[in-house]
Amino acid sequence: MLVQRVLTALGLLVVLVPVIAWAPPWAWGLVSLALLAVAGLEWGRLLGSARGGVVLGLTLVIAGVAYVILRNPTSAPPVAAAVLAGVSLLFWVTLGPASLVRVRRLGPGWAVGALVLPACWVSLYELRLHGPAMLVSAMAVVWLADIGAYFAGRALGRHKLAPRVSPGKTWEGVAGGVALVLAAAAAVPEGLRDQVFSGWLAAQGGWAAAVAMLAVLAGLSVVGDLYESLLKRLAGVKDSGRLLPGHGGVLDRIDALIPTMPGCLLLLQVLR
Repeated sequence: MLVQRVLTALGLLVVLVPVIAWAPPWAWGLVSLALLAVAGLEWGRLLGSARGGVVLGLTLVIAGVAYVILRNPTSAPPVAAAVLAGVSLLFWVTLGPASLVRVRRLGPGWAVGALVLPACWVSLYELRLHGPAMLVSAMAVVWLADIGAYFAGRALGRHKLAPRVSPGKTWEGVAGGVALVLAAAAAVPEGLRDQVFSGWLAAQGGWAAAVAMLAVLAGLSVVGDLYESLLKRLAGVKDSGRLLPGHGGVLDRIDALIPTMPGCLLLLQVLR
């Protein structure tokens, strides 16, 4: 299993790193759109309808391609992107946590998918238009929160976070994830802070505000992870799919990005 996970991760890096770092933004837009479309298929299966997942995935592809074609990459982000990110974020701070508390979906599952998946993709594309470093450092907030939560949870975890949804997650793990995100932000070299998401937040609002915002984003990543766990628990499956050997489905890999990336985009647009 570990060998499979490592090989799959290396394969993804071989494909994604060149696209993010050296290809034009539209290439990243199409690659990330393909990934989100697969996530849409998996979302539909978790709701009990493969056909509905196909419709969700195809709709996302059509809308995304149109967005890439019509979007002028040199102009300011359209208001629609901020509105979509804001409405998605509203779900993640209200109905998302409430669903976890009640251990059931609140609101129509299809409407939720049709909102949060496009919002995540638009945010990923718009962040890339800010530069490769801005995109990667925004996604790194999620990765660091996950790594910190894993090790802190294993070493110190005592108090369960959401035992009826994901028994392995603990409050100590969440604290460890937040701590690692903040430590990484503090370690960013001075000369790179304008290009890196956490440093940019500090430059715009000061370190106290940046710490608060990064902590909230790390918390959102946990909500996204737990929400997908809830969908899988309600569907009676372990993974959202089998596309990524050792990892499960695409949705399993991007669940924490889905609420966090709209938050990052909204902060960039508001603080600008």
